[in-house]
Amino acid sequence: MLRTLLLLSLFTTPAVFAQSPLSAQSEKHPIKIDIIADRLDHPWGLAFVPDARILITERDGRLLLLSADGEQRSEIAGLPDIAARGQGGLLDVAVDPQFADNQLVYLSYVASGRGGRGTEVMRARLEGDALAEQEVIFRLDPKSGTTRHFGSRLVFAADGTLFITLGDRGEKGRAQILDDHAGSVIRIHTDGSVPKGNPFIDKPQARPEIYSYGHRNIQGATLHPKTGALWTHEHGPQGGDEINIVEPGKNYGWPVITYGVNYGIGTKIGEGTEKPGMQQPLYYWVPSIAPSGMAFYSGALFPEWEGNLFVGSLKFRTLVRLTLDGDKVVSEERLLRDQLGRIRDVAEGPDGALYLLTDEGRGVLARLTPQ
Repeated sequence: MLRTLLLLSLFTTPAVFAQSPLSAQSEKHPIKIDIIADRLDHPWGLAFVPDARILITERDGRLLLLSADGEQRSEIAGLPDIAARGQGGLLDVAVDPQFADNQLVYLSYVASGRGGRGTEVMRARLEGDALAEQEVIFRLDPKSGTTRHFGSRLVFAADGTLFITLGDRGEKGRAQILDDHAGSVIRIHTDGSVPKGNPFIDKPQARPEIYSYGHRNIQGATLHPKTGALWTHEHGPQGGDEINIVEPGKNYGWPVITYGVNYGIGTKIGEGTEKPGMQQPLYYWVPSIAPSGMAFYSGALFPEWEGNLFVGSLKFRTLVRLTLDGDKVVSEERLLRDQLGRIRDVAEGPDGALYLLTDEGRGVLARLTPQ
């Protein structure tokens, strides 16, 4: 009986977040923190539907649709079979730039198949509380048996093509093999076909979908609001998390060069921190912050944050604000330390607020506005 009462209390007791308004102070702005939704089960990605509703993925395989105020929540039916194991599961969600006309959404997730598991991307039409006309438009090949380093973020380029970020699957040498999707950024059309401008489309024994390679595990990606360039960040090993501006055909070095070291023992990985023909990061962290989620701020609510880059930190349970001068990071501020939890995703909303997801068993969707 006691066990039953305890279990019931988990689902009936109001969350502490809902009862306690939060605030924080930035060097530039005082911040009000509203919890829009709580009791989320390891949420991973979010995207805004044009009518301001919010799509949220939960890693174990649920896609939720929330009203803008979080008061209404429904679970979307029609998802693919998802292999939720280790770091894998349902990952990112993106809304088609022409959603008002086609109602298409895109999901990245981990699926089982020949050889093990790998990241896949599906597009489908959102009809009420269900997905219809599901179509898989990308499958990582080859699949493998590990349960880590799946990536994966989805970002639409200005020309309507789709970027997909991938991890090395915990098999680091794969990031340097062009006949292997692992450890790369993928660029495809929304029907899965390969754009003619991809850098390896005419290279024998290279995957034509690959746009860049030599990446360890990219869990943050966004377009620069002015240049349209793709900015990413990726997990390093012990140290060496890095931010990159992704250019077609470029090799970003992993595991040949890195600013990180082997876990626990601290020994060198690869050949050092630089090598001709391999890109240097724009910015890197030692020690690691375990970055996830990333967004430029271009809204009107926080004028002093205009052009700043925001990165979630899983390890330090904080939000990192980077001030830029062109393509150079000139300062870093860490916000919300231990106030919300492990920040998994960061997005600017249509209202100009900054939205955060926390990767917890009782995760939240938080909205940041000026206080």
